[in-house]
Amino acid sequence: MSKRDTGTEDLLADLKGGVLTLTMNRPQARNAMSDAMNQALARQLAAAELEPEVKCVVLTGAGQGFCAGGDVKGMNERNTDGGRGASLDETIHAQRVNQRATAGMLFKMPKPTLAALPGAAAGAGMSLALACDLRIMARSAFMTTAFAKVGLAGDYGGTYFLTQLVGTAKARELYYLSERVSSEEALRLGLTNWLVEADELAAKTGEIAARLAAGPQVCFRYMKENLNRALGGEVDECLDIEATHHVHSASTADHREAAQAFVEKRQPVFQGR
Repeated sequence: MSKRDTGTEDLLADLKGGVLTLTMNRPQARNAMSDAMNQALARQLAAAELEPEVKCVVLTGAGQGFCAGGDVKGMNERNTDGGRGASLDETIHAQRVNQRATAGMLFKMPKPTLAALPGAAAGAGMSLALACDLRIMARSAFMTTAFAKVGLAGDYGGTYFLTQLVGTAKARELYYLSERVSSEEALRLGLTNWLVEADELAAKTGEIAARLAAGPQVCFRYMKENLNRALGGEVDECLDIEATHHVHSASTADHREAAQAFVEKRQPVFQGR
């Protein structure tokens, strides 16, 4: 196994047998995203797209979780201290660039991508999982959109990917109500391809990834493009409008209240502004 320097401990990268495994590594925060993690993920995916040694990409999380999405505690700190000074347009542009380089790349890169979920995939974490071609879940894992609970519209392509997988009515239900989707329900809905016991996740992931890495790579390249075109929608347009709406909703009083409530371990009181 060849370990790769990602530039941060927040993302680990290993290449073995043509399989590049990217591990989101903030287990103390349920692998919530950090700027360093996102930037490293973008760099690793960009490199993997062009490296002939990489046949398949696996995205997973360290410890008991996959990814809790955005760091709500960090959001609350930025809300409290007035933010980082970037203009709204600059923030939207940065969000668009990062979404295309991460979720967009997982979806569009001409190589199979596989998400392995040892635990919760929430918010943008769920979006990243759904951006992959295939998913494996441990029985104890679950998914949730989570955005409504923190007063955000949603990002990283989740609205696009979820709608394509389960249809618009179910996607709206899951976004509006933010209920948990158990691994069994995820399998029934088609949100995951395989469901295994927690102690079998690594072996099953290795088995599927090895088959993909040993498969016909040129065929897979064109097969993936065909399958993506068959969806009909334009993912970049969805990613861009999501970025705009997500950043705008991050400036609302409802989001600031929800982030503060999260830190204070209480239910938020939304005011619709």
